[in-house]
Amino acid sequence: MAEIAQRESLGRGELENLVALALDEARNLGADQAEVAASQDTGLSATARLGDVENLEFTNDRGIGITVYKNSCKGGASTSDVSPAAIREAVAKACSFATLTAEDEHAGLADAGRMASELIDLDLEHPWSLSAEQAIALAIETESAALSHDKRISNSEGGTVTTNHGISAYGNTHGFLGSYSKTSHSVSCVVLAEADGNMQRDFHYTTSRVPGDLEDAASVGVRAAEKTLARLGAKKIRTTTAPVLYVPELARGFIGHAISAIAGGAQYRRASFLLDAIGEKIFPDFVQIQERPHISQGQASRSYDGEGVATYDHDIFSEGVLQCYVLGSYSARRLGLETTANAGGTHNLVVPGSDTDRAQLIADMGTGFVVEELIGQGVNPVTGDYSRGAVGQWVENGEIQHAVHEVTIAGNLRELYQRIAAIGSDQDLRSGTRCGSILVEEMTIAGA
Repeated sequence: MAEIAQRESLGRGELENLVALALDEARNLGADQAEVAASQDTGLSATARLGDVENLEFTNDRGIGITVYKNSCKGGASTSDVSPAAIREAVAKACSFATLTAEDEHAGLADAGRMASELIDLDLEHPWSLSAEQAIALAIETESAALSHDKRISNSEGGTVTTNHGISAYGNTHGFLGSYSKTSHSVSCVVLAEADGNMQRDFHYTTSRVPGDLEDAASVGVRAAEKTLARLGAKKIRTTTAPVLYVPELARGFIGHAISAIAGGAQYRRASFLLDAIGEKIFPDFVQIQERPHISQGQASRSYDGEGVATYDHDIFSEGVLQCYVLGSYSARRLGLETTANAGGTHNLVVPGSDTDRAQLIADMGTGFVVEELIGQGVNPVTGDYSRGAVGQWVENGEIQHAVHEVTIAGNLRELYQRIAAIGSDQDLRSGTRCGSILVEEMTIAGA
């Protein structure tokens, strides 16, 4: 196979030089403050479907974004052309736009004293020397393992292998300038199963910063097949109230609604079901939600946030009580508070679980519903009203009986959070939120 044409990629030092160039230009044009972010991303993705190559893609993207502040007015510009002339033009545009925007007393860089002074090595960079041919072979192997697992696996949406290497640099006129490199690799498979006129679809994936930590490609395909087969024979159930168990992939989203509600933007806009909730008991005593930004190889590990502020360990919820909001400097100023180093989002949320595994949680629930997929966006962030279409497994006498589809689970998040009965030991490490299965003692399940 012919080699993929590649343009030269930029390294950390080169990105930092581009950031420094843009900052110097902003100073020369009279900006009071400025911040610049630059990135370089390269990647390879291969998808195989029914044994043939369906998609092969190489990416090599770069860009730089400039934000300037002048007389409490903000202007921004970005460009994918990182030549010095293009960067100078982008900075000039940003300065020009700052003369057209409204004055905002809260705008500006984070406080200089909060800048990270130590850039911690978080072991985020582990490149995968994967050729196009090797990626295709792995994608075919993944899908083949799924298709050959059971004759009821009737079709496939493909096996996919991806590898990505990214570099980010950030600097501002406080004198902060930092950069880091990171990698991300994954193998996934999506298949369909059919029996007695019933067709179901499911998937499985593995992702890691370290290629050697990925699940075996064939195992990914087999697991995708098993999950899909488990959905066959899905039935409707009558409307009822019963315990609901969120598998870890969905439990993190269930918790994530609370994090969104305590984000600075939701708070200062007065658009949150957890408005002014610091000090309130939102979850049961055993629920802790911790931010741990310095986990080695963590999916959301950072030594500084999107404004250069040093990240740090802290507990957002302790014994169920909200301790702090999730703030960048702008939202913090709007609320009269201090940034929590969360410009750009959270960095490794950890929800500690018990020693109880998922099988035991299912046994403990007696009769109830294991949610394996959610459908729709039925969450009101202002009222906390929650209504989602769901697919999963019905449990009786502590054992899974059959698959369930075409149901809706509903309640109000304020009440549902108080009804959390247990958190399992089966933490999912594939995202920036590490959480096990969550058992809610009662929810409305609307069916036939």
